[in-house]
Amino acid sequence: MRDTRFQFKINKEGEGKMRFTKMHGAGNDYVYIDGFEENVPEKPEQWAVTLSDRHFGVGGDGLVLILPSEKADARMRIFNADGSEAEMCGNAIRCVGKYLYEHGRCRKETLAIESGAGIKTLRLEILAEKVERVRVDMGEPILIPAQVPTLLRGDGETDPAIEVPLSIGEREYRVSCVSMGNPHCVIFDADLSDETVHGFGPRLERDPRFPNRTNVEFVEVLSPSELRVRVWERGSGETQACGTGVCAVAVAGVVTGRSQRKVLVHVPGGDLEIEWSESDNHVYKTGPATEVFSGVFL
Repeated sequence: MRDTRFQFKINKEGEGKMRFTKMHGAGNDYVYIDGFEENVPEKPEQWAVTLSDRHFGVGGDGLVLILPSEKADARMRIFNADGSEAEMCGNAIRCVGKYLYEHGRCRKETLAIESGAGIKTLRLEILAEKVERVRVDMGEPILIPAQVPTLLRGDGETDPAIEVPLSIGEREYRVSCVSMGNPHCVIFDADLSDETVHGFGPRLERDPRFPNRTNVEFVEVLSPSELRVRVWERGSGETQACGTGVCAVAVAGVVTGRSQRKVLVHVPGGDLEIEWSESDNHVYKTGPATEVFSGVFL
């Protein structure tokens, strides 16, 4: 039986309980703790496991801490449902922007958020004092294999690992490896069935050719401007959406000649707009952010 008796500090009002907010971006849901008001729990990696449990906890793909920052408007730390800490999540950071604005922490339409993948700029689309959508500058994609990181290689040591063969069990895929601050393995022309996603996703996630494990994207090309994607997320399993994942898919689509630089990506939780800009080489992602409920964890 899981031991949930982890210790957390008394919050600033002196009460022995922890307040949280449940939010999601296109169905990619996390439990958020406001570090501006609450003292963050000790051992957040253990709390991520407890709070993410959909039967015995709050339920979610992980835990997000919204913290003060000396470099930006706020800092985001994100822990997957298995307790591992992730560098970045494009859906979670949109929700952080919405929370900061609507809860009065930072009433600006343009925000800078510190993350494990650097400082990201958010532009909020506001209607009647509510944040409807958020456009995130996800930065430049990384294609150099050692920096993804992956042991897979293109023709040369530093050539991108694009459409390279990878055998996993009885199946051989051609995969493209991209980092958006965290590692991704993109598979085009894939079967998007449960058998494929749940059968090969976890095996690819932990394949030794990905030293830090990897997120895995299975992609169906509907047209040069429209893609359908299912994602097996590192540390969380299949999620309804993955912000960095759809950005990696868009980049791989351009590099392999399958898609345009601006695409609409359908994920199980909704739609996300992705643009890989030619002018600055940055990837921009636009999508919704939704607050579901707030509560107290005793």
